[in-house]
Amino acid sequence: MDCTFRFRAYPDEDVASEAWRHIEIHRQIRNHAVRDYYRSPRNDRPSAYDQHRKLTGWKRRWPMFAEVSAHAAQQTVSQIQKDQKVLKKHRENGRKTGWLKWQGTGEFRSVAYQSEGFNVNHTTGHDFGTLTLSKIGEIPIRAHRDLPDTKNVKRAILKKERTGAWFACFVVEMDTPAKPDPEDIDRADCIGVDLGIQSYIHTSDNLSVECLDLESEYDQYARQQRLLDRKQHGSANWEKQRQKVARAKRRIRWKVLDFQHKLSTWLVKAYDVVAVEDLDVKQMLETSQSAKNKQDASWSRFLDLLEYKGNLHGTHVVRVDARGTTKECNQCGVETSKPLWVREHSCPACGHTEDRDLNAAKNILDRGLNSLHVGPGRSESTPVQTMLPAFARYSGRVDAKHVVEAGSPAA
Repeated sequence: MDCTFRFRAYPDEDVASEAWRHIEIHRQIRNHAVRDYYRSPRNDRPSAYDQHRKLTGWKRRWPMFAEVSAHAAQQTVSQIQKDQKVLKKHRENGRKTGWLKWQGTGEFRSVAYQSEGFNVNHTTGHDFGTLTLSKIGEIPIRAHRDLPDTKNVKRAILKKERTGAWFACFVVEMDTPAKPDPEDIDRADCIGVDLGIQSYIHTSDNLSVECLDLESEYDQYARQQRLLDRKQHGSANWEKQRQKVARAKRRIRWKVLDFQHKLSTWLVKAYDVVAVEDLDVKQMLETSQSAKNKQDASWSRFLDLLEYKGNLHGTHVVRVDARGTTKECNQCGVETSKPLWVREHSCPACGHTEDRDLNAAKNILDRGLNSLHVGPGRSESTPVQTMLPAFARYSGRVDAKHVVEAGSPAA
């Protein structure tokens, strides 16, 4: 499987200026390739190979296209075909899609090299390495982890964020660990996860993790946005304030992403099977009155991270149909409708009573194990490492800021 390692890059002023100039040229190559694609007959669209062959003619007509690396230019053109495959997949799933959009100045913010045109150097110091890109130059990168060897890197990407920060990303192919045979899995090593708003997740082991408190971050973001509205658009002060807005927004994104990374890693390391409800988040955001809270939860990304981490650590991550998991009684299977404000499941048929999220998590676990054909039995303990605040040691609720990765020094 392919894994992407991201490092902070610190190009000097000259190299950063040249890199941004190259990115702008790649933007124009990309826009021209998109125009060439859609101007072709619908039943005879050009392939990536066809457009690679056209690059030579484009360079003669527009000499500026020849100023960038030929390998990187081919990657820019190839990305169009990848985007088309994504759009086709969306259409097959019943979604409405349009054409690829024309990208204006500043909207295209990265350049990619595949197999050739780059080199990763480890000899510039203990904490730093160097990424050398063809026709751009040498870029110091902070080595907060071991840098991959150049021969092991399938793709190198240089990206400038809207905050002005540069990052280098390396796509490396790694061995996929084997997942345990379902027949050998003990149900005690399996868990069901119910996603929510009041608590971010509630597990079948009756452990709930609270949502992140982002109120102060959103207040700061709104404050910076109001200051931006008072600046003259396009002025130097407007650009400085725009970067402050971008940094405030990045802080929110990074805080949520860090929380999701730790939580997903924690789950896949502690269990052999993680069953989670497969939510159609897009439809929920379009029809729900609490769309803002659901959007802040970033459930789609959390589910994708769970699957990615499951493949990385050899854990079965099973998405199950979420319909009826809250209504259905885990003991007798009778469905009971209840509004969102009713937080307790009380079955009128068998008298079973417990927290509605716990009941849903158990139903999710049962559906996941049935799909994998795992044998009977249920966990009686919570084998997940957490750092609990004093008030939560007996309630089973964990504050989001106390979630730590299993096996980490804080655990």
